[in-house]
Parts: sequence; structure tokens; C-alpha cells
Amino acid sequence: MWRAALVAVLVLVLASGAATWLGWRVLHEAYAPPSGGAVIAIAPGEGFRSVAERLQAAGVVRCGWLLSLWARANGLDRQVRPGDYRFDVARTSIEVLEVLRSPTAALHRVTIPEGSTVAQVAALFAAQGFGGVDAFLCAARDPKLLAELDLPATGVEGYLFPDTYILPWAEMPADIVRRMVSRFRDVAAEMEPARQQRDLAQHAWVTLASIIEKETGADKERALVAAVFHNRLRRQWPLQSDPTVIYGLPSFDGDLTKAQLHQPTRYNTYTNTGLPPGPICNPGRAALAAALQPAPVDYLYFVARGDGSHQFSKTLEEHNRAVEKYQMKR
Repeated sequence: MWRAALVAVLVLVLASGAATWLGWRVLHEAYAPPSGGAVIAIAPGEGFRSVAERLQAAGVVRCGWLLSLWARANGLDRQVRPGDYRFDVARTSIEVLEVLRSPTAALHRVTIPEGSTVAQVAALFAAQGFGGVDAFLCAARDPKLLAELDLPATGVEGYLFPDTYILPWAEMPADIVRRMVSRFRDVAAEMEPARQQRDLAQHAWVTLASIIEKETGADKERALVAAVFHNRLRRQWPLQSDPTVIYGLPSFDGDLTKAQLHQPTRYNTYTNTGLPPGPICNPGRAALAAALQPAPVDYLYFVARGDGSHQFSKTLEEHNRAVEKYQMKR
């Protein structure tokens, strides 16, 4: 009998060892989530057993109950933080648990460059995993949302402030728009005394700043470009800004033609005087400031030198010479 008992003990030990090994392997083996990733939202106070079950159902971990058991045995189940988590790369179950315990993993950082258009902003958020481009554009064009945010009829273009945003993964497009417009309002409030002193309507200010943003990315040139446009507006001359023409075209292949310069659109500042009906991009702080603080110069023209900088001129004769020097040779 003792031999049978010994065999039974050995079988139990081996079975226990095999189960332990198998459990260790399941917890420490990387598991790839489904194509497109998965977003898991954890509510405040939610038990980890429920979270683990949803992790398994979403294809993030292989065995939810085993992860729950391991977390409880190690006192980690109560350390999971509420929030939205996105899983799009292969991780072990232990690594998934570490993500859920991280103080920053529930948020994602997205940087919007100065001069981005609404379409480009939508593409950036989509590329970072915040839904599709169409969903963002739909929110950006929603008349109810525009009315709620007290935005002009031209829409959110110009009012989505370029900045770095730290967002929960499940942030809805409409809430992203609200957040970016709110950031614009904060920056605009800082510059409100200067805007009132110049007696420039907010929409005109943002529109002008957007043109300045598109015309130059050089810090030392923004105030000079602003001066050219202010001087032209004062004289009621056409602004003759290529980026405004491009913005008004239904499609653009990168090569602006003479025919397109004469194509009548609301945004063509060669055929129309004054500012276009609205911004052509979302300007950053520096461009907004330059629109309110142009350099004290008499320049009326500028032309690209081909190295990222511009040649500024006071007279048409000077400008023509600069065009011949920097453009004709190219």
C-alpha cells in the first residue's frame, strides 16, 4: 500500500509542478492583441476580476482568471488604476498588469504642429489611434458643436490650438475639439490686451496669423511678414499670398500654376482684396503674436530665397529684382 501511496503523491507533485509551469508560461508568454488593438476602460472601484475577464474577452491576455488569481496572490489587484488603456503590441499578462498599474499609461501624448489644417489634425489623431479621420472631421463640422463653442461659420479651422495634448485613449472627437478650442481661448486671453489695442477683430486676427504661419516658419521673419500684410491691408492691396490660393483649391499637386493664381475662389488673395473668409490653418502662439505686433517697417513685398528665408522689399522695382535673382534662376 505504501508504494501506491507514494505513486499517488508523486503523481500529485508532478501534476502540481506541471500546472505551476503551465500557469507560469501562460502569464509570462507574450500574447498579441487582435489586429487594430483594443481599448480597455476601467471604471473607478471596478474589481480586477472583472477587468481580467474583459482583458481576455478583448484578446489582450490568454487567461483572465489566472491573471486575476496571480494579481490577488501578490497583492497587486488593488493597485490597478482607473482609466482608458490601449493595447496594440504583444505583451505578457504580467506586463499588461504593469501597464494597468502605471500612473501614466492610461493617457497618451499627441503633438499637433503649428500650421496644421483641420484635415491634417484629423489625420494625426487617427494615426495615433483616436478613431478615424471621418469621425473627427464630422465632429469638427457639427453645427451644434460650432454653436456651442461660439465659432464662426467657417468652422474650427484656426481655433484648434497646436500643442501637445495628453489624452485618455477613449477621448471622443468632439471632446478633443472642445479641448483644443479651450486651449486656444486660454492663449487668446493672454493676448487680448494687444488685440484690443490694435483694434483687430478676433476672426480677422486668427485669419491673418494663419497666413503668417504658412508663409514662414522662421522666428525672425514672422514680424516682417506680418508687417507686409498689415501694410497691404492698410493700402487695400491684394495680399497675394500663395498659401491662401492653395487652401482654396479643391486639389493641389504641389506645383502652383499661373492659371491657379487667377482661379476665382473665396480664398484667392490675388483676385480678392482683404483677408480671406477664414483661417487657412491653425496658427501657433508665435504667429498669433506676430499678427498683433508687426515689425515697424515699410516693406510691401517679399520673395522666397530658396533656403527657407525671404527677401523683403519696399518698392515693386526692388521686388522685381529680388524675384529675378532668387526665383527666375531657379
